[in-house]
Amino acid sequence: MNPSTVIIKKYGNRRLYDTTGSRYVNLDDIAALIREGTDLKVVDAKTGHDLTRVTLTQIITEDAKGKPTGLPLDLLRQLIMASDEVRQEFVMWYLKSAFDTYQKMQDAVQSRLGEVQSAILSPVDMMKKFLGTTPSPPKDQADPELHALRKRVAELEARLEKGGQAKRRKRVKR
Repeated sequence: MNPSTVIIKKYGNRRLYDTTGSRYVNLDDIAALIREGTDLKVVDAKTGHDLTRVTLTQIITEDAKGKPTGLPLDLLRQLIMASDEVRQEFVMWYLKSAFDTYQKMQDAVQSRLGEVQSAILSPVDMMKKFLGTTPSPPKDQADPELHALRKRVAELEARLEKGGQAKRRKRVKR
């Protein structure tokens, strides 16, 4: 057993206790831990028997309630009919292989999406760099006459502001 494995004890009253987190948990909490990639083991608090498989199966069945997207009925029937050990092992091997293949495909799709995003952004970044190396001159410098007019307007505004402040001072002194 991995030293970082979380141990969940299941008591007779159906309560589940996370010994690592020192707290009671429910099936949703266990499902969340598994989705986060946490390695866990569920054991019977009295006997120490491993109940992980049963608990995970319970999580799957609870999750499938009210959703038509659970495991197909034919597959569930085949799992029940596969009572002999050889057929059960084959079905479990097949399901594991199918899920492993699905995970590899998901990883490949995510990788490709990242590559596509890089390819899309790459030309944009190149254009930004290109445009950034040849900046256009500010509008004031592009037209010297416009620059002179803006400067004159700023001077006039400053004079008006000073004149307005002087008039206010005279009114306050009276």
